[in-house]
Amino acid sequence: MSNRRRFLANGLRVGTGLALLAGTPLEVLAGYRQRIAANDKIGVALIGCKGMGWANLTSMLKIPQATCTALCDVDDTVLRQRLAELDKLGMRPQTHTDYRRLLEQADVDVVIIATPDHWHCLMMADACAAGKDVYVEKPAANSIGESALMVAAAKRYNKLVQVNQWQRSQQHFKAAMDFVQSGKLGTIAQTKTWMFNGAGLLAPVADGAVPAGVNYDAWLGPAPRRAFNANRFHYNFRWYWDYAGGLMTDWGVHLIDMVLVGMQASMPLQVSSFGGHLAYPTDARETPDTQVALFDFGKFQMSWEHTMGRRYGLYGLDHGIAFVGSEGTLLLNRKGWEVKPELDGQRPKMEAISWRPSTDNGLDLHTSNFVKALQSRDGSQLSCPIEAGALVAQVSHMGNVAYRSGQQLQWEASRQRFAQKAANELLTPRYQNGWKLPSI
Repeated sequence: MSNRRRFLANGLRVGTGLALLAGTPLEVLAGYRQRIAANDKIGVALIGCKGMGWANLTSMLKIPQATCTALCDVDDTVLRQRLAELDKLGMRPQTHTDYRRLLEQADVDVVIIATPDHWHCLMMADACAAGKDVYVEKPAANSIGESALMVAAAKRYNKLVQVNQWQRSQQHFKAAMDFVQSGKLGTIAQTKTWMFNGAGLLAPVADGAVPAGVNYDAWLGPAPRRAFNANRFHYNFRWYWDYAGGLMTDWGVHLIDMVLVGMQASMPLQVSSFGGHLAYPTDARETPDTQVALFDFGKFQMSWEHTMGRRYGLYGLDHGIAFVGSEGTLLLNRKGWEVKPELDGQRPKMEAISWRPSTDNGLDLHTSNFVKALQSRDGSQLSCPIEAGALVAQVSHMGNVAYRSGQQLQWEASRQRFAQKAANELLTPRYQNGWKLPSI
């Protein structure tokens, strides 16, 4: 029996592990992990070992049956650091700089993809084709067209794919969504999403030599070839169109997703967006430091608003979602939620709900949800399946396409295109350096 089948056959024990040990430090789990039979373990591989990639892996390793069998990163320094940390748990995974070699390993059951966004589509499609289930970072893809290809890949190869929009697994977000859908807020004609990011100026720096131990060609992959620039590497890649979509797709997918869930909405009918380098005119980022986008869903509107270098956002919250109803407004963010009633004269139209704080670990709940879905092979159990992650990625990218094209856009759902030709040029990137867009 394969490792995967043995793992699934032991669902009861895995479920017990999830319930009792989620949130336990990895060091505490080391002794318990040693008692798990080798054939009962699930092999987890990580592509992109810095930042959220490492957070995702360590969260999944809190499930004792999960073990790391492979790491892939373009930076040798990062790989060495992660190997040393995993060695403390008795794990000695194989290492790669080419993700395709990782996918050849028979002991890899699940692949975590936490690379820059421009790699997500290709890696996920290849992992599914190789027979692996996937846990992929948000945003699902770096374009509208790639998002649709990822949905098609998961369906074709019958693989489970969870997008790391972990807010969907948090209880206070679920409670807030239930309240929105209860009808108690009355008619909701307007919703708002925003992120006021305190990060200041990203000063321009000159191109330079590739750092020792970094495979820069592997990092670029299908993106246009450019000289190495430190501002484009590691965390700051998200501010450049070649690799990501700025705050609109970094934070926007989390917050806009809650509007789509709460309003049970799909693609908007029209989108417009304005912004630029208004807070920091000399900033090195390509993506705007200040942006407003308006989405028309027919029965309601949604706005997105962000700025850099400021923290005092709408309603006094640096980030959040507002459902503005005729009876009251629900405010929600990662810290909690509340309801503020509208007034009829001096009389509240509904009962106020004071701030209800978050009390759980969304990431741990999200990785546990993924593993439980693996046990049953039931994709309907996933908190954020690829279909949901792809939808909010597409909506967020629509805001950026409207900004970059300088046009008010109309979405033609039957053709899966915009009515505006210039905007359609931004639907799907042209892969470079010999890499090809997945053919599904």
